[in-house]
Amino acid sequence: MARNEEKAMSMLNRWLRVQSGEEFKKEERRPYLASQCESLPEAEKWRRQIVTEISKKVSEIQNPGLGEFKIRDLNDEINKLVREKGHWERRIIDLGGPNYLRSSVMLDSNGQEVPGTRGYKYYGAARDLPGVRDLFKKDDKPINKRSRSEMYKCADAAYFGYRDEDDAVLLPLEKAAEDDAVSTAVLEWTERNAGAGKAAADDDDDDGKEPADGFVAHVPVPSAEELEKAVLAQKKRDMLAMYVSPEEEAAQQAAKKRPRDE
Repeated sequence: MARNEEKAMSMLNRWLRVQSGEEFKKEERRPYLASQCESLPEAEKWRRQIVTEISKKVSEIQNPGLGEFKIRDLNDEINKLVREKGHWERRIIDLGGPNYLRSSVMLDSNGQEVPGTRGYKYYGAARDLPGVRDLFKKDDKPINKRSRSEMYKCADAAYFGYRDEDDAVLLPLEKAAEDDAVSTAVLEWTERNAGAGKAAADDDDDDGKEPADGFVAHVPVPSAEELEKAVLAQKKRDMLAMYVSPEEEAAQQAAKKRPRDE
């Protein structure tokens, strides 16, 4: 009974395919050259098809039990499909589509292109094949650093600048710069002293002349000697006030006046 139902279902499916035209529809093949495609949707469809094939083959090559020859063939097919995908991506750009090439470039954290992302690449188990493993092996050789004593061997008198004056070009330049600096300093000193002398001469001339505005002092102005005497007398009074009481000072003043009165 189940066999008859299966036959009926298969006949029904065939009849539906005939009605939709899929029974007589031939399988469409991808163009050999991307330049033969003139439609942007078709180009994007073929690119998606190639990406699907690459994904399947990359998943298949992850199995290391396939054997060396099978793995090498799969790796060659993947690289061929990757190149073909690049052709279709460039064709999509020519037809006015998006730029898929920009997103296919692998960048590191610094924004630089990762080395080894162009040209022939190895996927999955192909990276562990004989001869290929050495390509990805990093050189772990320690870097030989020079010791302090070895570095001091190269540090001679010229390194510390003791032989700079031996150069026949440097000394004349230093001599010319020194002469310029000395002449500039002498000129500045001469101008400064000339300005100071002129100002002093103007002050002397002003001392021998009457004020231009006719100012006359109505109060006698003390001289320098009189000022010194006044300051000295004030100091004496201050010292007497510190060490002599008012009564004793009054007695001394009275004793000084008494002989004169007698």
